[in-house]
Amino acid sequence: MLRRAAAAAVVLAAVLAPAAHADDGRSGGICKGATMFVKVCAADGGSTLGTGSNSGAAAMPAGTGGGSSTPSCTYTRLDPQPPPENAYWKGHDRSEKGAVYGVHCPGQQGARTVWIADGQAPDAAPVIDPEAVARRAAASMKLTGPAVASPRAAGMYVVGMPMWMWATPSPNTTGPISASATAGGVTVTATAKVSTVRWAMGDGTTVTCTGPGTPYTPDRGKAMSPDCGHLYERTAHDKPGGRFRGTATATWAITWTAPALGDEGTFTETRQTAWTARVGEVQVVN
Repeated sequence: MLRRAAAAAVVLAAVLAPAAHADDGRSGGICKGATMFVKVCAADGGSTLGTGSNSGAAAMPAGTGGGSSTPSCTYTRLDPQPPPENAYWKGHDRSEKGAVYGVHCPGQQGARTVWIADGQAPDAAPVIDPEAVARRAAASMKLTGPAVASPRAAGMYVVGMPMWMWATPSPNTTGPISASATAGGVTVTATAKVSTVRWAMGDGTTVTCTGPGTPYTPDRGKAMSPDCGHLYERTAHDKPGGRFRGTATATWAITWTAPALGDEGTFTETRQTAWTARVGEVQVVN
């Protein structure tokens, strides 16, 4: 995957303030309060890189010549240089006078790479991570935990009888939902969808379901849920209020693409909803 390689190709010259847009069909596609600010991490300055030799392998902080106290990115010439077919070359080749550098910026996770021509000031090529932009887009979606429909707090459940668990689907609780954010003229689009829901049942067991679950209907009788169910083997009489207290934790799979960079990637986030269930025994009168 070329995500880390292509991330270094974005060149920014100032602080950017792009807006995030959610494609959920509401508010005209604009997420309120979702403005994204991307701060360039390289300080101003006039430092230049050496030409050609591997003596440039030592780390060189950008912008040290101007005496600025602003945290700066550190550029390290890769030694050895990547093989010619590696995407780190950003379309350049070894015949050009330049090299691939690793870049680490305060406040950004991980290291990036960038191709820099010999003699070019390192602070002329600050780096932004497209995944960071994608995470901003995901934040604008306002993803939540499952909208638990069953178990119901007002319900009464019985030991030995199947319990059906399900959540009400919606874009913000199950997806899919998409949003985009733009930085430096590059747009990153993220799409989120719940991949699994992990139900902690309150009795020490967990059930992992691959979807929101199937709603129960009376014609199902005593059948188990086809995709998301549980059978309690003891009552909750020793629990506060005679209730088991559980959680439903959704894992959101988020995929993103940055077509202008030829880059893409995935990450996950989780959201949780608490619920309670009163569980007792059937009382038989002789």
